[in-house]
Amino acid sequence: MPEKTIQEPEVTLELAKDHGLNEEEFEKIKEYLGRTPNFTELGVYSVMWSEHCSYKNSILEIKKLPNEGPQLLVGAGEENAGLVDIGDGLGCAFKVESHNHPSAIEPYQGAATGVGGIHRDIFTMGARPVASLNSLRFGKLDNERVRFLLDGVVRGIADYGNSFGVPVVGGEIYFDEKYEGNPLVNAMSVGIVKEGQTVSAIAEGVGNPVLIVGSSTGRDGIHGATFASEEISEESEEKRPSVQVGDPFTEKLLLEASLEAIKNGGIVGMQDMGAAGISCSSSEMSAKGKCGMRLDLDKVPAREKGMTAYEMLLSESQERMLIVAEKGREQELIDIYEKWDLNAVVIGEVVEGENVTYLKDGEAKADIPADSLVLGGGAPVYERETKRPSYLDETQNFNTDSLDHPEDHNDILKKLLGSPNIASKRWVHEQYDTMVRTNTVNAPGPSDSGVVRIKGTNKGLAVKTDCNGRYVYLNPRRGGQIAVAEAARNVVCSGAKPMAITNCLNFGNPYKPEVYWTFKEALAGMGEACRTFNTPVTGGNVSFYNENPKAAVFPTPVIGMLGLIEDLENHRMTPGFKEENDVIYYIGAERSGLGGTEYLSSLFDLTTGDTPDIDLEFEAKLQETLLDSIKQGMIKSAHDLSDGGLAVSLAEKSIFSGIGAAIDISELGEDSHEVMYSEAQSGVVITVSEEQQEVMENHFSKAGIPVHKIGMTGGSKLVIENLVALPVDQLSKIYEGVIPSAMQLPV
Repeated sequence: MPEKTIQEPEVTLELAKDHGLNEEEFEKIKEYLGRTPNFTELGVYSVMWSEHCSYKNSILEIKKLPNEGPQLLVGAGEENAGLVDIGDGLGCAFKVESHNHPSAIEPYQGAATGVGGIHRDIFTMGARPVASLNSLRFGKLDNERVRFLLDGVVRGIADYGNSFGVPVVGGEIYFDEKYEGNPLVNAMSVGIVKEGQTVSAIAEGVGNPVLIVGSSTGRDGIHGATFASEEISEESEEKRPSVQVGDPFTEKLLLEASLEAIKNGGIVGMQDMGAAGISCSSSEMSAKGKCGMRLDLDKVPAREKGMTAYEMLLSESQERMLIVAEKGREQELIDIYEKWDLNAVVIGEVVEGENVTYLKDGEAKADIPADSLVLGGGAPVYERETKRPSYLDETQNFNTDSLDHPEDHNDILKKLLGSPNIASKRWVHEQYDTMVRTNTVNAPGPSDSGVVRIKGTNKGLAVKTDCNGRYVYLNPRRGGQIAVAEAARNVVCSGAKPMAITNCLNFGNPYKPEVYWTFKEALAGMGEACRTFNTPVTGGNVSFYNENPKAAVFPTPVIGMLGLIEDLENHRMTPGFKEENDVIYYIGAERSGLGGTEYLSSLFDLTTGDTPDIDLEFEAKLQETLLDSIKQGMIKSAHDLSDGGLAVSLAEKSIFSGIGAAIDISELGEDSHEVMYSEAQSGVVITVSEEQQEVMENHFSKAGIPVHKIGMTGGSKLVIENLVALPVDQLSKIYEGVIPSAMQLPV
C-alpha cells in the first residue's frame, strides 16, 4: 500500500517568520533562488541562517580576533576544529562548544550529545580524542530545579564520556542566580593527529561519490539549530523533540571506523553532522570546494517510516558523518564501516555547478546554491546596535569601604572554602573516568590545569577552561582580558607554555543593545590579551539568547587554553606544598580591590564594584619569568590566585598537601581584607627550597617582578599572622565535604 502523500504548506512571509526568518531575509532567499522557496527549502534556509549556524550577529566581531601564528596548522573557521603544531610530527586539534539550550530542557541528553558532538569535530579531522573538559554554570543550589539540571548534566557528561572512553581531565562549575533557568553547558575535546593524516571538510572532484556513515536518521533534533537561536521560555519545554539523543557506544565505533578509513585512504573530505544535519554538512562541504552535490534522500538509512525530505535534511540525529570518497574506492570505505557494524551508504555524488540538490520520491525537493547557505558566503551578516549598560555607572563606582567587613578571618576563610564556587568538585569529577587510556598526569581537582602525556614523547598537553562571568558583567573588556590571562596563567603554573585558545561565547540576546555592547567589549578584551600572550584563536562557538524570564545570564566567554609542556618529567608543576621547611613566596602585582570577588558574593550576596585591574604586559612578563623558573628547577610548587584571593590559594596549597604553613602578610599591604581576599590579577604563590631562595629572587627581580617572602611550610595548621589559625584537616573537611551534604540530588 503506497504511503500517504504529505501536502507541503504554501510558503508565505508568515511561515518564514515562524521559522525564525525576518522579511529582509525572506526576500534575500527569493533573490538567491529566483523564486519563492518551497517548504523544504525554507526549512534548510531557516536552520542554516539561524544564529547557531550562520553567526550572522557575531561574525564581524569574531573576525577581529587574532587567528594567525607560526604554531597554527589550521586556523579559526577553516575546519571543524583548530590544529596546532606540537612538534615530533604531531598536531593537536581542540575545540569547545555549547549545548546550553538543549541542556536547559533535557539536561541528560543535552549534555551527553554536547560531549558527543565536540568529540566528532575532533576525529572528523583525523585526530584521536585524548582529553575532555567542561565548563558549567547553574543557578543557586537551594533551587530544586537547579539541582535537577545539575544532576542530569553531570550524569549525561559522565555516561557519554565514560562509555566513549576519553578521560575528563579538567573543568569548572559556578553557581549564581544569574544562570537560573538557563544553565551553560560547554564541552571541550582535545585530540592528537600525525602529520599528513588530517582530513578536510571539503567536497571536490565531479563524479566522486558521497556517503552517509554511522547511525540511521530519525526525527530527533529537528530544528535544533533554530531552537538554540532563541530565548528559553515557558514554551521551551514543548520543544523537547529539538533535543538530540546520543549513543556513545555507536560513537566509539564511528571513531574507530573513521580513523581506520582515513588511514586506509580514499577519502576526499569528511564532515560531522552536527547542527542542521545533512543540510549543513552537504552545503558547507560543497561551498568550500566550490562545487555542487546531488543527494538522493531515499537512500539515507532511516529509523522511522514516512520521513519527509524536510525532516531528513533538518534532523540532527547523532553519530553520523558525510564523506566524499575517491571514485572507485567507495566500496573499501563501505567495507570498513560495515566491519564496525555501521551504516555506510552512497547517497549521491559531487556535481558541476554550485547547487546542492536533494531528491526524494523521484523528484527534487530542494535545489539551492550552496554558497548562499553558509557562513562567509551568502548568509546574512549584521552589526547590531550597541549601548553601554546603565548599571555599570553604579557598580563600577561602588565603594567597598562602605560595607561592614567582619573581623573574624577564621570564619571568613571557612565560609569561602565552603562556597559552592570554591569548594572541591570531587563529588562531580569522581563520576567521570579521568584515567581511561592511562595518559592522564594531572587529573581534575588538585591541579591548576589538566595534563595528559603525549605518547611516544616526553611532552605533555596542559589544558584549561576558564572564565569569571562576574568580571565580564562588571567590566566587559577587562573581564575578557582576564578570562584569557587566567587560563594562560593556569597552564603556566602547570609548567606549560600557552599555545592557543578556543572559545565558547555565551551571551544574551544580541538584539538587545546592552547585550551586544557587552559582547563587543568582551571580544575586544579577549583579542588584546591573545595578542599579548601570542595565543591565537583557533575557533570555537557562539551561543546567544542565553536568557531566562528575569534577565540575561552573566556574559561568559569561556576560554579553552592549550599549553605544551616540553619536558613532562622535569617541568610539570602542581599547586600543593611539597615538603616542610620550604619557603613560601608571593610573586606578582599588588593585592588590592574587592570588586567582583567571591568574598563580596559569599559574605554580602553582592556582585558589584569594578573588575580587578590587569596590566597585560606585566602579566605576560610574569608568566614568562615563572615558566623559566620552573624549567630551571628553581621552584617546587606554584598556584595562581583567583577566586577567594590569597587566603584561599594558601588554604588550597595546604589542603592539597596536608602540610600547614606560617604566613606573614604584613609587607603585602595594610588592609587585611584586601590582601587576603582581593582577586587582583597577576599573582602566584610559589614555594622554593631554602637553597634556591637567592637564585629565585634574583631571577624575578631582574625581570621586574615583585617578590615577597611570606612564610614557611610546616606543622598541621595554616596560620596567617594573628588573623587565621586553623588545622589543615579542618580546612580540608570544609573544602571537601560541604557540597555533597548540600546537594541532596534526586535519585
